[in-house]
Amino acid sequence: MANILVVDDEEKIRSLIRKYAEFEGSTVSEASNGMEAIPMAKNHTYDIIIMDIMMPMLDGFSAAAEIRKFSDVPIIMLSARGEEYDKINGFRLGADDYVVKPFSPKELMLRIDAILKRTQNKGKEEKHDIFTLEGLSVDFVARIVTVDGVRADLSPKEYDLLFYLIKNANIALTREKLICEVWGYDFYGDDRTLDTHIKLLRRSLGPYAKFIVTLRGVGYRFETKREG
Repeated sequence: MANILVVDDEEKIRSLIRKYAEFEGSTVSEASNGMEAIPMAKNHTYDIIIMDIMMPMLDGFSAAAEIRKFSDVPIIMLSARGEEYDKINGFRLGADDYVVKPFSPKELMLRIDAILKRTQNKGKEEKHDIFTLEGLSVDFVARIVTVDGVRADLSPKEYDLLFYLIKNANIALTREKLICEVWGYDFYGDDRTLDTHIKLLRRSLGPYAKFIVTLRGVGYRFETKREG
């Protein structure tokens, strides 16, 4: 069971999500635009927010940015556009996932469940240790990453991806494995979300992006043992 806020200017989309979410025992609140969503997120406790991007008065990107100023509630962005720019923008604002319309309600519910399980279990398997490699430092419990002594501004999903890569250092990880383990749901054949996050993560790590190695046709590996 979860307390969900659905933000979309299309009533039929809100009703569709409500129908499936309530069937699974969740409680659903609705907002028709970003202006309505911000005070609702500030004055009420939600387990997750489903946020459309293209809305009147205040778009989803702007609303998510405002909500991130006072809350780390998981956010799934909805959009009729699947361009990489939109995804990068959403992830940079701290969105946990990005779903392109039209979408399968059942798949959306799986994504919601996966995010909720991850956030509820966050920290349970993390030891209070700090990983360091050259000028890169990662505090697993505090979820702080520093690059040459300067704190890196990682989105929640960038951190989750880096955490998993480091915990499986020097192991070849397929795209399917990374999506299943980091996003928590079955692989649906679109690995662009993973590749976009790798691109963002590399940008955040600066000179230490070199540790994330692309395995052509396979996936990625975080290398701590480099030849030469």
